[in-house]
Amino acid sequence: MFRALYTAASGMTAQQLNLDNIANNLANSSTAGFRKRRLQFQDLLYQNLVMPGAAATQQTTVAAGLQVGLGTRSAASEIIPLQGDFSPTGNPLDLAIEGQGFFQVTLPSGEIGYTRSGSFHLDAQGNVVTAEGNPLEPSITVPAGASSVTIGSDGTVSVTQAGQTAAQQVGSVQLALFPNPGGLNSIGKNLFLATTASGDPIVGTPGGSEGLGTLQQGTLEQSNVNVVEEFIQMILAQRSYEANSRVVKAADEMFQQVNQLGR
Repeated sequence: MFRALYTAASGMTAQQLNLDNIANNLANSSTAGFRKRRLQFQDLLYQNLVMPGAAATQQTTVAAGLQVGLGTRSAASEIIPLQGDFSPTGNPLDLAIEGQGFFQVTLPSGEIGYTRSGSFHLDAQGNVVTAEGNPLEPSITVPAGASSVTIGSDGTVSVTQAGQTAAQQVGSVQLALFPNPGGLNSIGKNLFLATTASGDPIVGTPGGSEGLGTLQQGTLEQSNVNVVEEFIQMILAQRSYEANSRVVKAADEMFQQVNQLGR
């Protein structure tokens, strides 16, 4: 019965973390470029009362054994890389990646951050930056007085100056691809950092031979969170938590009965 209490408690703890993850997904259902996470569980150690394969007699062995599990725990939160819906904005500096890849931005620490959110702006010097002011990598500067900015599906950035008809190329947007995007480190503000689990980034031109996606100008990729699915997962987590709490209650009642035997 002691074992049942701790085992059920481990299930309640795991489902509490599961609910926390669902809450974060729902909270970011309107965050551009957000990638939802799914919690993964694994069972804990087993107490071997009878070891499988142990000798039953001199000629026979135990076929199945007797093992009692000691509960569960949260093992990982997997990033789901499904494409989010596209939302036209009409803003020439809004970009969406159709396919795989991440935008690269330079962080104040000098590190390269990666994001799926393509909501960009111009700073006082005309540099293309994120809402936090982090410049795009490689840097792209739009000259002052440019009447229009055109970004092709291959990342080519061209501007047209006032009074001119010929477009002038001022840079090119490059994307990064990872062998294991699920191994990226989320640091908030729509940013990821590369890790040894994600592998080194493969940088290239959108739509190139590396398998990178293409760009769509004037469009933003929305969060890939399915609100209905998250509500279903929330109900399942709640019911699982309730089931484990009933195990705790049942074990407690059994202890109560044992304590009353001597009366």
